[in-house]
Amino acid sequence: MNQEDDTTYEPAHGPAYEPEATRRDAGEAESSRASRGWWDRNADEYQTDHGAFLGDDRFVWGPEGLDEADAGLLGPARSLKGLDILEIGAGAAQCSRWLAVQGALPVALDLSHRQLQHALRIGEGEEAPLVPPVPPVPPVPPIPLVQADAGLLPFRDGSFDIACSAYGAVPFVADPVNVMREVRRVLRPGGRWVFSVTHPIRWAFPDEPGPEGLTVAASYFDRTPYVEQDGQGRAVYVEHHRTLGDRVRDVVAGGFRLVDLVEPEWPAWNTQEWGGWSPLRGNLIPGTAIFVCERD
Repeated sequence: MNQEDDTTYEPAHGPAYEPEATRRDAGEAESSRASRGWWDRNADEYQTDHGAFLGDDRFVWGPEGLDEADAGLLGPARSLKGLDILEIGAGAAQCSRWLAVQGALPVALDLSHRQLQHALRIGEGEEAPLVPPVPPVPPVPPIPLVQADAGLLPFRDGSFDIACSAYGAVPFVADPVNVMREVRRVLRPGGRWVFSVTHPIRWAFPDEPGPEGLTVAASYFDRTPYVEQDGQGRAVYVEHHRTLGDRVRDVVAGGFRLVDLVEPEWPAWNTQEWGGWSPLRGNLIPGTAIFVCERD
């Protein structure tokens, strides 16, 4: 779950700089390189800012706070026991730990080495600096951690029963159909693939949590990626926009059947702001889209 940031970058050589935000084309290699660098640089701050909300063993689908324990989009929790599950874009593997508590056999994959270091930290029971204390995680077996690109999954065909991703990988890749096909390849027949992304309609609005974020400011149909770049024009952050119809077509082109499309409503208990997400906007327009898919 990520939005535009105001990070000041400090390269190994040369002065710090403020990245320039723009809309321009960004290919697969550039997008992957930018995502890995961004998350390696910002993982500590991300976990400090959002670790308490995400928990250590909670499976939350987005800033609205929809829990898999309540939604059951992967299937009833009791039915997950013994299933091989791949979490893509796992970050600190909070979702994988929840799955392990249910008796599943998760594997957590992420592009960022630093994010996976946080997964190790939480697995070893350490707190991150400045993160408010949270209840201890129930003891679970160590979760396999894999650093890899979602577009080239390092697993044999038919290795998993379920694949899932909470705001991981899909919004940041230039070729989402390739990711869909890779996920289908590693799933067994009848396998389920569930992923969440920023709701496409949000791209028409400014990424602001207040009233200024409620006025349409751009074309919903403009698929030009959002890019933050350094002084030499090198992308340091890339996010790709697809319309709702595009996402559905990507799912189908990847060999899946769309079972459900969930648009979580903002709950009354959630009073936090997270980037452009807020109770004000969440009560008026959707912020997250969750695609529930199955392969033949």
